[in-house]
Amino acid sequence: MTETKNRRQDLDSRVITDLKKQSLRGVPYYFAAMAGILFLDGYYYRDPYFSRMFALGLCLVCLFRVLLWQFKDRVPKNLKRLDFYYLIVCVLSNSLIWGLAFARVMGRPDEAVTHMLMLATTVALCAGGVVSYAPFLGLAIGFNFLIIWPGVLFMAANGIHLPLVGLCGIFSIFMIQLSLKGNRDYWEALNNASLLKKKTKELERLSYLDGLTGLHNRRFFDTAFNIQWRLAVRSKGHITLLLCDIDKFKHINDTFGHLAGDEFLKLIADKIKKVFQRDTDILVRYGGEEFLILIPNGCNSYISDLAEKLRIEMENTVLNFEYNKIRATVSIGLVTMAPGPADEKGTFLSKADQLLYQAKNNGRNQVAGATL
Repeated sequence: MTETKNRRQDLDSRVITDLKKQSLRGVPYYFAAMAGILFLDGYYYRDPYFSRMFALGLCLVCLFRVLLWQFKDRVPKNLKRLDFYYLIVCVLSNSLIWGLAFARVMGRPDEAVTHMLMLATTVALCAGGVVSYAPFLGLAIGFNFLIIWPGVLFMAANGIHLPLVGLCGIFSIFMIQLSLKGNRDYWEALNNASLLKKKTKELERLSYLDGLTGLHNRRFFDTAFNIQWRLAVRSKGHITLLLCDIDKFKHINDTFGHLAGDEFLKLIADKIKKVFQRDTDILVRYGGEEFLILIPNGCNSYISDLAEKLRIEMENTVLNFEYNKIRATVSIGLVTMAPGPADEKGTFLSKADQLLYQAKNNGRNQVAGATL
């Protein structure tokens, strides 16, 4: 439920960002279209008061839209929704101002050239806006209605340009259908992109896990170890490494089969998870029957106690497999180090390996530790 909610919030955030970008791109076209209508045929000089009000209103709203984009990264998270409403108000105000201008110009007689300019630019702006705002269907439909229908209703009420009224109405309905299709296509593409991103992350996560035990694999360890080593050098902290090996694991495979061996590997992985529970503990199946625990900035005596606890857990654990009771102990090499800039990671790993074999050579089922 939480994952779905977070995904929806991510998608909504993406939609808002896309709408802001699309809104900003339309600003220059409004200015160009307005200049063409007012000055190409001299309409400004024949209706100066309205022309100034039209230009002023359009400029103010476009300025607010530019400011909205400029300060998009400074909006607090708790005001993001209010920020979105501000965008909607700006866009709809822009379309309403243009729609009223469309009605005014089309209602003036003897303005054939300006009528043609206004009609062409209104149709173009409507089509562009509907496509741009399709991600939010309500905004696309509202934009379409406010930019086209004030002129359509005015012309119809006054009985002028009636063939044009019908054509504009048909065009507006077609734009609504285009909005519906654009909205459907946009959300389908956005959902597919979101799912692909989620699957990619999941595949990346799985590439760092051991498929049998669910612990991290050696590839993950190599990356994490490099990071923790650099952090320890920089902070003058220390790290601890435990290398754990199942005693006489080959005997389990040879006697009970590899399926039994796999079950025993899962069993020890569960025990490791049970003993080492800190979020910062890095638990790894290093290869075969070897397991590795990397612990940054842990108390050495406490970690030694955990290593001994793991050894005792395994000593007292029995795997019931196909009417067989399978037991095996573990040997552990434990090394702690506060690395300096001149120290080698390889030396640290080699020391853990030496301590593991020391525990093996001393009779197995024990922990051998050292501090460098």
